[in-house]
Amino acid sequence: MAPAVPLALLAVGLGLGLALPSCDYPTHLWCSSREIAVACQAESHCANLAHPTAAPVQLSLYYESLCPACRGFLVQQLFTTWLLLPVEVLNITLVPYGNAQERNVSGKWQFQCQHGSEECLGNMLQACLMHEAQNFTTYFPVIFCMESGSSATKNLKACLQLYAPQLDAGRITACAQGELGAALMHRNAQLTDALDPPHQYVPWVVINGKHTDELQAQAQSSLLRLVCQLYQGDKPEACEDTESPKPGAVCRR
Repeated sequence: MAPAVPLALLAVGLGLGLALPSCDYPTHLWCSSREIAVACQAESHCANLAHPTAAPVQLSLYYESLCPACRGFLVQQLFTTWLLLPVEVLNITLVPYGNAQERNVSGKWQFQCQHGSEECLGNMLQACLMHEAQNFTTYFPVIFCMESGSSATKNLKACLQLYAPQLDAGRITACAQGELGAALMHRNAQLTDALDPPHQYVPWVVINGKHTDELQAQAQSSLLRLVCQLYQGDKPEACEDTESPKPGAVCRR
């Protein structure tokens, strides 16, 4: 949808005592892009073009599927913040692995997870879901549903039916039980092991490529407030009334 045309700009287009710029575009398109606004000498009238689009805040979450602190952060902070903010403000990467350990046995990767084999299954199901769906807006609501339920492994089918009925639960389960799931989990192990500084607990939050104790504490207490502070573009409406910070919990290694 084209941006609304300011009254002053309409006055220009209608020739109400103002100089009409020489351009070949109708007035309702003058604010549709910076190039057209420049050609029509209308930049000062286009509020939507006042500032170049800012880069989104980059957030990577390293977590494990059954850690209570991870589930709380993902459900109460991350998903809520994602829902409230426009897509151009926040870019999220999810890495389910956490405090797990891997070993190569006869050429095959095996994993030991902090909260047992069910957590390994949950991690793999979510990794396979991401691989199958590809699109973040498709798989994140499903992961939210899985993590907010009583079981993060047994509600995949129900969550898919609710949020992504186009995806096949059988394919995702087969992935988690096969070589592809192990390969995806190995990749997440490599990403987690490459963290600098090394992670000491989960959830482990990396923002714009950095992890500090201060950023972690701010993310866990009020992620929306932190993202709003870091975003360099025009602040969206959701940033006008951010909640008071609350302390966060972790699952230590």
